Amino acid sequence: MGCGDACPVYPGKRYLDWDLPDPAGLPIGQVRPIRDEIDARVRALLAELTQKTIER
Repeated sequence: MGCGDACPVYPGKRYLDWDLPDPAGLPIGQVRPIRDEIDARVRALLAELTQKTIER
């Protein structure tokens, strides 16, 4: 999920590349699991970032 080689790269920044299927043109039944996976990954990232902020 992202812009691939078109994204600028900033030294010292952390980048996550989430390999997810493109939901374009898929029926809703196949889009929902993709949506749920994005939700789970965002929540896990938020929990990780929040924990790092608390530890500092």
